[in-house]
Amino acid sequence: MNDSQHQAPDPGSDSPAAHGAWDRFCRYLIEEPVLGFRLDVSTMPFRDDDLTRMAGPIHQAMVDMKALEAGEVANPDEGRRVGHYWLRSPELAPQPALIEAIQQTRDRIGVFAQKVHSGEIHPPQDHAPGSDASPPRFRHLLLVGIGGSALGPQLLDDALSAQQSPLTAYYIDNTDPAGIDRTCEQLGDALAETLVLIVSKSGGTKETRNGMLEIRHALTARGLEFGSRAVAVTGEGSALERYARENGFLDIFPMWDWVGGRTSVMSAVGLLPAALQGFDIGALLEGARRMDDLTRTTEVTENPAAMMALMWYLAGNGHGKRDMVILPYRDRLVLLSRYLQQLVMESLGKELDLDGKTVNQGLLVYGNKGSTDQHAYVQQLREGPDSFFATFIEVLRDRDGESLEVEPGITSGDYLLGFLLGTRAALAEKSRGSITITIPEVCELSLGALIALFERAVGLYASLIHINAYHQPGVEAGKKAAADVLEIQTQILELLSNSGVEAITAGEVSARLGLDGEIRTVFHILEHLAANGRIRVIRSGPSTASQYATR
Repeated sequence: MNDSQHQAPDPGSDSPAAHGAWDRFCRYLIEEPVLGFRLDVSTMPFRDDDLTRMAGPIHQAMVDMKALEAGEVANPDEGRRVGHYWLRSPELAPQPALIEAIQQTRDRIGVFAQKVHSGEIHPPQDHAPGSDASPPRFRHLLLVGIGGSALGPQLLDDALSAQQSPLTAYYIDNTDPAGIDRTCEQLGDALAETLVLIVSKSGGTKETRNGMLEIRHALTARGLEFGSRAVAVTGEGSALERYARENGFLDIFPMWDWVGGRTSVMSAVGLLPAALQGFDIGALLEGARRMDDLTRTTEVTENPAAMMALMWYLAGNGHGKRDMVILPYRDRLVLLSRYLQQLVMESLGKELDLDGKTVNQGLLVYGNKGSTDQHAYVQQLREGPDSFFATFIEVLRDRDGESLEVEPGITSGDYLLGFLLGTRAALAEKSRGSITITIPEVCELSLGALIALFERAVGLYASLIHINAYHQPGVEAGKKAAADVLEIQTQILELLSNSGVEAITAGEVSARLGLDGEIRTVFHILEHLAANGRIRVIRSGPSTASQYATR
C-alpha cells in the first residue's frame, strides 16, 4: 500500500506524493451534476488490482440487484419481494396493480396533507368553548412507531424542518412510560390540536400498540376524542387496520409487505409525515430516483453504490473487520448515523449465509457529527486501534444568506470545512481510510439521494458476502424472548396472589414455578413490580435476599 494513497497532499506542493494523490482522486471521483453529488474513495486503502480481483463478484451483485428490482422473491421464509426501489420509480414495479397502488397512495398523501393544512380536515370541537366557535386546526403531529417506522420520519424532520412548517412533529418510538409522559407534557393542552399518526405494518408490534393505547388514554383523560384525531399507516387486513376502522380514524394509508421497515421512508411511512410538515416529497423521491439510476450502471468505477460496497468489503476483509464511522459535518444530519445503524446493521448482521453456513456477518455503524466528534472519539480513531473506516459527509452550502466573518475572510462555515479536511488528513497520516460524500446542501433532493445510495450499497454488499439482507430472524428472536419474560411475570403474579404465604424470596418463587434456570429473570421482574408499587418488598439485607408479597 502506497502511503501517498492515505496522505492529504498540500495543494501547493509539487511533490510526487501530492501529484499521485491528486491523480488518484481524479481517477476514482464519481459525480452526478444534477444532484451536485460527489463520491471520493481515494483515501481508502485499496489498489487497482483489488478492483480487478473483485470485478466478478461485484458484477454478480449487480445482477442480483437487477433481479430484486424485477420482482424476484428476496425473503424465501416469508415469500416476500423487496420493492422499495419501486416507490420512487413506480414504472419498474412488476405488476400494473402495484404501479397504480404506488401512484394512488402518493396522490392520496398530497390531498390529505393539503386538507389538513387548509383546515378542511381538523380536530373535533370537543375542547372548544362553544358549539359556534371556529373549528380548530391541527398544529402538531405525533407519530407513534418503532424502528424504521420512526427513524426515517425523524431523519427527514430533523434534516428538513423549518420554523414555518405547518405542523410541528413529536415522536413516541419506545415503550418507555416516562418518555411517553414527557412527550404528553410537552404537548400539554396542544394535544387537542395534535394529529396522531400510528405506524405499524402488522398492528401487532407491542411498542407501537402500547404507545397508541397510552396516547388514547392521555386524550380521553382530557375529555378528548382519539379516533377523530388519528391516522394509521398499516398493512391490509392488519389488527391496526381493523382497530382504525372500528374507532373512526380519519384515514388509513397502506404499508405493503414488500417494503421493509428500514427501507420504508419513501412509502407512506415517511412521505405522509413529510407532506404534513410541508416538505417537498416530490423532490425527495426524485433525488432517490436519480441515485437509483446512477447506481444501476455496470461500470463499477462510475457506480457510487458499487464502489462503496467494495470499499466496505475490502476494508473489512469481507467480514466486517472494520467499523463504519459516519461523520456528517452538519447539525441537520446528526440523525443520519442512527438511521444508518438500523439500515446497515439489521440488513447485514446475519448468523447464516444463503447456504445455511454459519458466518456471523455484520458491519458496525456509529457516529454523531462534525466537528463535535473531534472533541470526542476522533482521538482514538487517529491513535487507537486500526479498526474502522470513516465516511465524511461534506455539505457545500453553509446557510441561507451571507455569513458573518468571525475572523478577517473566515466564516464559521469555513472553520467547519477546515475541521473536516483537517480530520481527514489527520486520519490519513496514520493510514486510516475514509470515504467522502459531498452534497451541495441539505434539502429533499440531496437527502433522497443519500438514503438511496446507502440502501443500494447495502444490497450490493449483502450479495458480496452471500447473505440475505432482507430478513431479520434476530429481531423476531428478541420479540419472542420478551414475550417469554412477560409470561413469567404473569405466573409470578398468580403465584403471589395465591401462595398462601406472607412473603417469598426470588429463589423460592423460581423453585415453585419450576424456573430454577431463570432466577435472575425472576429477581428482575420482582424488583420492577415492587418499584412500581404493584407488589410489596421486604428488605432485610442484600436485595437478593428480599422477600415479596402482594400489597
